[in-house]
Amino acid sequence: MRKWTMIWGMLVLALTFVFPAATMADEGITTKAQIVSGVSFRDQATTSSNVIRLLKSKEIVTVTDFVTTNWYKVKDAQGISGYVSTSSKYIKIISNAKIVYGVNFRTQPTSDSSSKVIRMLSKGEEVLVTDKVNDSWYKIQDANGVSGYVSSSSKYISTDFTVFTPNLPLADEIEAVIAAGNAYLGTPYEYGSVRGDSSTFDCSDLIQTMFWDALRFSVPSDSQGQGNYVRSLGPVTMDWTKLKRGDLMFFSSYKGSKASDYLNIKPLSEPITHVGIYLGNGSVLHTYSVESGGVRVDTIDGKQWDNRFLFGGSVIR
Repeated sequence: MRKWTMIWGMLVLALTFVFPAATMADEGITTKAQIVSGVSFRDQATTSSNVIRLLKSKEIVTVTDFVTTNWYKVKDAQGISGYVSTSSKYIKIISNAKIVYGVNFRTQPTSDSSSKVIRMLSKGEEVLVTDKVNDSWYKIQDANGVSGYVSSSSKYISTDFTVFTPNLPLADEIEAVIAAGNAYLGTPYEYGSVRGDSSTFDCSDLIQTMFWDALRFSVPSDSQGQGNYVRSLGPVTMDWTKLKRGDLMFFSSYKGSKASDYLNIKPLSEPITHVGIYLGNGSVLHTYSVESGGVRVDTIDGKQWDNRFLFGGSVIR
C-alpha cells in the first residue's frame, strides 16, 4: 500500500521527530517472532490459500510485514516467505531491536540513584521495545522475558518499528498519525478507493491508512463507521474550535454555500458523508475530490467545512 520511494522517504523524515531512534528498520535489524502453537504457513494472506507447511511450536520467523489485522508476512529459517495468522494463540513478537553498544538495563526510566541496574545489555543482544516512555527511554523486554528500561539513543540501540509499533506517549501517537497523513499529500482522490492500495484515496480510506501506517491500529473503513466509533469512545464536540490536534472531524453532505442552508441539521443524527483530521489552528487534512488535487490541507473558518461540520472527537485518548 505504498508509493514506495517518495511516500516512505517522506514518512521516515517526518517520523524522525516522533521516534528518536530509527523508524524504519536499521540496516541488519529485523522483527522476529516465535510460533506459540502449530499454525498454517500459507502462500497468500487468506485462509483459502495454499498451505506451504505447518509452522511448529517454538520456531523462530522473521516478520517482514503486518499485512492486515489478521495476517503477518513472515520468512522462515530457510528463507521461504509466506503468511501466518497474527493471533497471539499462534505467534508472538519477541524482538524488534538490537543492542549496538553495551548499555545499562535499568528498573526505572532514569539514570539516577532511584533506578537500579538489572544488568549490562551486551552488543548484539536482541530485545523487544514495548513502550517509548519519552525521548530518552524505551521500555524493553529481554530474551528471558525480563522487563526494564534502556536509553533510546541510537548509540546504544537500533530498532525496527515497521511491523511492531511500541506504545507511545499520547502526543507522539497523534504526531505519528499526522506525519503518516502528510506523507500522502497530493495523492489523487478516488471515490470508493480500494482499501490497502494507497495509489488513490477517498476521505475515509485516507484516515484508515494513516492510523494503520502510524500505529498499526485499524479504524472502520467508512466515514459513518468512523464517526460511530469515535462517539463510542466518549464525549464529542459540535464546536470545531474546541477540537484538539489529531481529532477527527465529521461533516454532512453539501447543501449550499450559506450557513442558513444548514440551520436545521441535527449533528448527531445527520448522515456523515466526509471525514478529515484536525491539525489545529483552523486547518484540516483530508481529501474530497479529483478537482481539488487529492490529499490536501484546507482552512475551515468561513469555508464550506465550517457549515458542514457535524461533530469531532479523538480516536486516541
